[in-house]
Amino acid sequence: LHKANIAFRDAAFDVSVAVFLLDASINDYEKLLMKYGLESSAKEDIYGKAGKPKLSDEQERISYCATQCVNLYTLTAQMKKELQEKEMWELFTTIEMPLIRVLFEMEKNGVSCDLEVLAQIASATEAKINGLAEKIYAIAGYEFNINSPKQLAVVLYDELGLKAGKKRSTSADVLEKLIHVHPIIALLLEHRKYAKLYSTYAVGLSKHVHKDGKIHTLFNQTQTQTGRLSSSEPNLQNISVRDEQGKEIRKAFVAAKGCVLMSADYSQIELRMLAHMANEAEMISAFNHEIDIHTKTAMQIFDVSKEDVDANMRRTAKTVNFGIVYGQSDFGLSEQLGITRKEAHEFIEKYFASYPNIKQFMDATIAYCEEHGYVKTLFQRRRYIKEIKDKNYMMREFGKRAAMNAPIQGTAADIIKKAMIDVSRKMQEKKVQSRLLLQVHDELIFEVPENELELMIELVTKTMEDVVELKVPLKADYSYGPTWYDAK
Repeated sequence: LHKANIAFRDAAFDVSVAVFLLDASINDYEKLLMKYGLESSAKEDIYGKAGKPKLSDEQERISYCATQCVNLYTLTAQMKKELQEKEMWELFTTIEMPLIRVLFEMEKNGVSCDLEVLAQIASATEAKINGLAEKIYAIAGYEFNINSPKQLAVVLYDELGLKAGKKRSTSADVLEKLIHVHPIIALLLEHRKYAKLYSTYAVGLSKHVHKDGKIHTLFNQTQTQTGRLSSSEPNLQNISVRDEQGKEIRKAFVAAKGCVLMSADYSQIELRMLAHMANEAEMISAFNHEIDIHTKTAMQIFDVSKEDVDANMRRTAKTVNFGIVYGQSDFGLSEQLGITRKEAHEFIEKYFASYPNIKQFMDATIAYCEEHGYVKTLFQRRRYIKEIKDKNYMMREFGKRAAMNAPIQGTAADIIKKAMIDVSRKMQEKKVQSRLLLQVHDELIFEVPENELELMIELVTKTMEDVVELKVPLKADYSYGPTWYDAK
């Protein structure tokens, strides 16, 4: 409607958002019609595949549109009743519906992207890929297609005689286990990383830059089962910040003249959620007294004083902290930390001994899921987990991990959505020129005129921290600079 210069005053009820809350497997119109047993001629019959009217009879097209309207209108009363019965009406009306306008504004704003910077990154990345390929060919003794799993398997398992599993796999997780066996493995993994960087970002992003010099990503409200937003065309939420090469891409996202990009993100929100939801006194106390939570956990699992916690211990404790949030097993933890399963088991035992309420919370959450088939966030968002009752042991274990994580990750997702609504409302009240551009997990990115920077730092961090009252404080960190790279 915006493209057709028609101002849209907002909807009171979005059927796609409502049905997704009720059943996260329904994320398109055809599935919706099927679920509620509604008849509809296929869209192609009326409009053809390219969207050009196939039927010349205007009456038939009007009739088709009228049928859709009646279908949707009929559903609203039924869905409202279901949302109220399932205690999600407030979530729908105070978070999901107001968020639609915020996301529309973000998509419309877009984020400026410097094509020259992308071209420079592409060129440097291509040179790196070629250099790595040469080293790989030198070890193999001949040139081959590195991207062909079949040819690569021949090189690794026949030519170089590495021990193959049953499937002679060349997948990343298999190669990572062989990294200390042969020098070619590290080169292959690095080659893959740069190849992805080149195709997905350095070259891939440039295709999405519009005439206005901006990328207008789409934010999806009805895609992820945890309630997190996702982004597509292109996906800007998976630009890695874990390694320097991935972060380089952020240099291409630039602020307008006289502005800076400001990033505000929640610090350790999932662990804060865990402390609150499990009512774990030791963890709540650490957050309330601003004690570093990873140092605190290191003190517990290594049984040492604060002064004796070194960087390695803290790193291990951090992995354990987040592993617990994601319901990680001793096997998963041992793989990640490169330790024995017995050692990993001991870490987890010590963790639960140190934070007994977390163990109780996890057990209670699994039991609730087994009984009801779903778990809930603090805002009553439900995630149905059918795997919890699967006959297959591995599927049941997956279900348990999902059950442990969903309330924590889902509540964090609800909070960031509420923060986006509250921040947008405050920005309108203050009549600022600043604009919210992107949301990436726990991070919000704004374009801020330099003369509004102080005001925006105060407005955004305070609003994010005050969005909901918990047993622990929410903390929002901020940074800013001429590019997204500098703002993080």
